[in-house]
Amino acid sequence: MKEHYIGEGERRHVGGLIVVGLILVLLLFSSHFIASTFVDYGWWSEMRQLDTWLNLILYGTVPTVLAVILLFGAFWTAFKLGVRHDGSGPVLPRATNLLISRVALLALALLAIVVANITVDSWTVVRYFGGLRLPVSHAYIDPIFGKPLEFYFFGLPFYNLLLRVVLAGAFISLLIFWLSSQILELGRRLPTAYSQGHFNLETDLRWQKIFDSSFGRIAVALLLVGFAAKFYFNRYGLLTQDHGSYLVGIDWVADHLVLPLQWMMICGAVLAAGLVLSRHSRMALVLLLLVPIRYIIPSLITAVYVRPNELSLERPYIVNHIEATRSAFGLNHNLKETTLEARSEIPIDYQKDKPLLDNVRLWDWRAFLATISQIQPLRPYTYLDSDVDRYHIDGHLRQVLISARELQISQLGEAQNRWINTHLEYTHGYGIVMAEANQITPDGLPVLFVKDAPPVVTTPSLKLTRPEIYYGEVAHEPVFVDTNQPEFNYPSGGETNHTRYSGTGGISIASPLMRLAAAIDYSDFNTLVTGYLTPQSRMMIRRSITERVSTLAGFITWDSDPYLVLTNSGRLVWILDGYMMSDAHPYSRLIETASGIDFNYIRNSVKATVDAYTGETNMYVFDPNDVLIQAYWRLFPNLFKPESEMPADLRAHARYPETLFSAQAEIYRSFHMRDPETFYNRADLWDIAKTSTKQGESAASTIAPTYVVATLPGEEKPEFMLITPFTPANKDNLIGFMSARCDGSHLGELVFEQLSKQNIVYGPMQIEARINQDQNISKDLTLWNQQGSQVIHGQTLVLPIENSFLYVAPIYIQASQASMPQLKKVALAMGNRLAYADTYEQALSELISDIGGNGAGLQQTTSQGTGEEQPISSTGVPAKPAPANAAASDAAQRLQQVRDHLQRYRDLNAQGKYAEAGKELEAIQQLLK
Repeated sequence: MKEHYIGEGERRHVGGLIVVGLILVLLLFSSHFIASTFVDYGWWSEMRQLDTWLNLILYGTVPTVLAVILLFGAFWTAFKLGVRHDGSGPVLPRATNLLISRVALLALALLAIVVANITVDSWTVVRYFGGLRLPVSHAYIDPIFGKPLEFYFFGLPFYNLLLRVVLAGAFISLLIFWLSSQILELGRRLPTAYSQGHFNLETDLRWQKIFDSSFGRIAVALLLVGFAAKFYFNRYGLLTQDHGSYLVGIDWVADHLVLPLQWMMICGAVLAAGLVLSRHSRMALVLLLLVPIRYIIPSLITAVYVRPNELSLERPYIVNHIEATRSAFGLNHNLKETTLEARSEIPIDYQKDKPLLDNVRLWDWRAFLATISQIQPLRPYTYLDSDVDRYHIDGHLRQVLISARELQISQLGEAQNRWINTHLEYTHGYGIVMAEANQITPDGLPVLFVKDAPPVVTTPSLKLTRPEIYYGEVAHEPVFVDTNQPEFNYPSGGETNHTRYSGTGGISIASPLMRLAAAIDYSDFNTLVTGYLTPQSRMMIRRSITERVSTLAGFITWDSDPYLVLTNSGRLVWILDGYMMSDAHPYSRLIETASGIDFNYIRNSVKATVDAYTGETNMYVFDPNDVLIQAYWRLFPNLFKPESEMPADLRAHARYPETLFSAQAEIYRSFHMRDPETFYNRADLWDIAKTSTKQGESAASTIAPTYVVATLPGEEKPEFMLITPFTPANKDNLIGFMSARCDGSHLGELVFEQLSKQNIVYGPMQIEARINQDQNISKDLTLWNQQGSQVIHGQTLVLPIENSFLYVAPIYIQASQASMPQLKKVALAMGNRLAYADTYEQALSELISDIGGNGAGLQQTTSQGTGEEQPISSTGVPAKPAPANAAASDAAQRLQQVRDHLQRYRDLNAQGKYAEAGKELEAIQQLLK
């Protein structure tokens, strides 16, 4: 047989095919990454934040890459010096040496990558450089070391990161040096290592080789100097050490003993490094005796001297703790603390307190959400949440509840499995429902300002011109708009109303390359082959509000509850609060949250807006004094805008966020005590007031912060604010309340009113107990709960009114078969007075009459089932008709009541509530008698 020899040309051809094959395999495995990057480029271009995207990539990779290079250089140097250090034994063949070097090169490169990723946090490095040379902050200087916040937020984490890299690099380099110095010995023994069925690699480890070489001594000395630096930086860690309920930070023992002993450890480590360099390594081991001294002496002095004299010794440190915590949670500026000589009850002047009394929120947001889901159903849309806001309607500031009607794709049933439906046709939510917070229909349902589809707006003060919601709290993706397929808008009788997108949101999908990238990125090749896409079509991604802002600024902690605003032009825009948090504030108490985020510093530094139609996103800095946002603003100059650039109609709806408010309330219940002795003894500890929502419920929950429209003491203009009440620890009477102002230039101001301890003022739990114990109320609640329906208690509102408090407890009833709460009764209380009626107006009139107030101007409905209003006299009692017409008026009133009861009988009978309908018949019989 004739042998075939491969020529040079054929060899090159085969080599070329191999290279092409390798490139194709590489492209195949990296195709998803390439496609995702291409889609990301389109999205960041849509957001007009390409420079931010590039900065994010650079900031996230450059520090780690630099660390990899430095670590690899140290590891490779250690390896080469280790190999050269031991020349004993036979010389290995050149091919073996070359193989060992190549394997070592690859292994050390991988090791450097692993170590760098473990030890380096790129954002710690980036924040450090972003925080350099910031304007000098006078907000807080720690009282022990005299360092500003910038040092603890930026400098100290960066220095500890560098130290971590140095220590890890020095230790691993030392280990590599020793191992590589044993390579020749291992190579000599390997051929004879296997005998008698097992390996035997007995060899002299020769640890002393490390100290025999200059490299080894330098590496060990570097380790010791690194430990000295670690001891030095550990001093600052004492500022966040928790000593129990009375103190966080450096205490007397740390100040007088631990810090000097820490310097002893620092000097000892530096001295040990010098001994190693001077070839006195054994003497350096003696310095290890300093370690037990550092920990034994402070514990001994604490037990013998400090504990018996704790308060007198710790007093100045407790003061440091109190002031630092108040500063960290924003409780030392932009606030007002006063004492309120509160009375349990006062006469109510309706005209004087009209802004508060006309904006009492009768609808609990949970009951409202369940009700509108029944009275405003529209498939396949749903209501996920309800938010409280304020609008100027008909010339008055009104508190409203607003819910977005968002698309829930699961309501399509089997149709959700069709690609056209989920990507082309069902693309967006539609419209909102807005209701006045204190208005109820005769049937116990909310009065709607905005309702139905297409939108019906019942007041000229509002308009809704762009109801489509393409960006919301929940969204599926991707969706394609401006295609050949009309988009579903809303059902209209037996037909369907469609629309076509005309905004600027989304990424252009005209390019075949972009379509291919989208198909690969979402593993959906329908995008590539569908004929519905046109050159004008756009692809919308990251439509969830939280995901959208988190992608833009993931270094900000975003509130989980965005709220929707109806602008003056009729557009829908989401507003979302962003927080800058840290756990590194000196002397500050740490808050542990259920979500797993622990912090001892918080600021509401940023508010983001997202247009529900176009997805346009803007971020506005509302706290430019926050050192954290200053650093990030410098790193991403085009990402943020000053507060002054927020449009006026959106700025009018900015509010104090509940998350920040709740954190401050939790801190304030302890840290309102400024006297160190009182604080140490927990003598005036408060709790946030508690409430229960079910009759007879033993377990109580903390009352949620409440948005109200009210007038603060000393102010004349009604305003939107967030309030929460306090009670003494383990007691139920009120001891104080906290309010956060939201309007105009007052946004962010806190007001704390501590109640005088001489006058006992009821808390919400006590009011709820009185309501449940009232014979008439208890009888009604028990009866309703036994007739196939369920009674729901709304959260009891505690509303400041002059120097007293008004308590409002709405009571709802819903059928067991359908979750549609209806407002059944309203209970109002002040002091020992309790009013219980069908409507809020009736209850208020009764309460005003009972306590001798002035109800002039108040109008009330005669019953739950009528919309007719009856004037109230100046004493709060219904005005009496003229004597000549008394009989006619009484007859007309009774006739109207019969009609009302008859109408309610028909409504209840239609709803299947036969027991309640029977009561209406009994009422009619009584009236006829």
